[in-house]
Amino acid sequence: MRIVKLNEESKKNILDDLLKRSPNNYDSYAATVNEIVNNVRENGDKAVAEYTLKFDKVELNADTILVTRDEIEEAYKYVEANDTGLVDVIKASAKNVRDYHMMQKQYSWFDSKPDGTMLGQKITPIERVGVYVPGGKAAYPSSVLMNIIPAKVAGVEKIVMVTPPGKNGKVNPGTLVAADIAGVDEIYKVGGAQAVAALAFGTETIPKVDKIVGPGNIFVALAKKAVFGFVSIDSIAGPSEILVLADETANPRFVAADLLSQAEHDEMASAILVTTSQELAEKVSVEVDNFVNILSRKEIMEKSLENYGYILVTDSMQDAIDVTNEIASEHLEIVTKNPFDTMTRIKNAGAIFLGEYSSEPLGDYFAGPNHVLPTNGTAKFFSPLGVDDFIKKSSIISYSREALEKIHNDIEHFATSEQLTAHANSIKVRFE
Repeated sequence: MRIVKLNEESKKNILDDLLKRSPNNYDSYAATVNEIVNNVRENGDKAVAEYTLKFDKVELNADTILVTRDEIEEAYKYVEANDTGLVDVIKASAKNVRDYHMMQKQYSWFDSKPDGTMLGQKITPIERVGVYVPGGKAAYPSSVLMNIIPAKVAGVEKIVMVTPPGKNGKVNPGTLVAADIAGVDEIYKVGGAQAVAALAFGTETIPKVDKIVGPGNIFVALAKKAVFGFVSIDSIAGPSEILVLADETANPRFVAADLLSQAEHDEMASAILVTTSQELAEKVSVEVDNFVNILSRKEIMEKSLENYGYILVTDSMQDAIDVTNEIASEHLEIVTKNPFDTMTRIKNAGAIFLGEYSSEPLGDYFAGPNHVLPTNGTAKFFSPLGVDDFIKKSSIISYSREALEKIHNDIEHFATSEQLTAHANSIKVRFE
């Protein structure tokens, strides 16, 4: 794994490389995606069926596109027979995710004063939410939990999941089990840009939703971008990434293992170590090479590290913290002598893991915090998926005549200064 001495030039080059991974660079596919989206909008189920046959090699119709209860029960039997104990693990993980997100739940509030003024905020769950779940090699039941459970906690009335079928016309069994445990209402066998369009505009069979969440490939990302405004979306996620911030106290074997936990996702994934210790850098590089040679997905990891893997050595911990904040990684592990103190100086990160036994996969699978996180530097202004993503806030305003009388001249003055005389008049007429 390459070791780079951090300076202004090397920092700029690395940041430029990382930005190449942004979904904003996918626009070469935009025309194709827009054609799919418009076709589904105009032709509904017919277009969805055509694209499913074309891309997934599966023939579906209005009678077979909806996953039945029998298919879900069949999925339970398959998982229990082929992966003993996995159902119980998914249930345990779901409980942790639910418990964590219950702590995020907000409630309506009202504040009144003796003069008859009452102000407040009304919290209302989004009515209908669509969840996109990838299929094939990218079928991750853990992501199903992370997208559905916060919506359930928020109180969403209807959660509709879409996911592409396999060549056998069925959905990944682990995905179905996780969706059922999480509390999904309906599941449709459709994927790609056509699935996003179906959720955004509705078809004869698939209901229109108000918000779409969930990860996907380039076509899914661009489709979400195309329908934004007709519906809300969570974000347009890019490839996975990890940054480990470490000093000389870190265990090089642990650090190397954690870097590769993200490098194995795909060739576009980024794995970066930022450290003040040249000795640690060299040891981690050796350990990474050793692990790559014995782990599966070797070719993917090698390509990921070649393109977006770095070990950055800094002159000081402050320099290390500064570049960490600049990169704003999706996953940030802090493995320093005092990780809690270091954490107080971190401004930008999706999820922060503290100490050598808080490895990133802990967050992916079991701890409870959401693993749907901002990527490509967007942690500077985005947050992890959570309950807040599935609610709306309405302001509540109520004034008595007594309360309004005290301030009506001020309001009229303000409105008149903006030359909005009808605004002013709306207040004035009440005191004529």
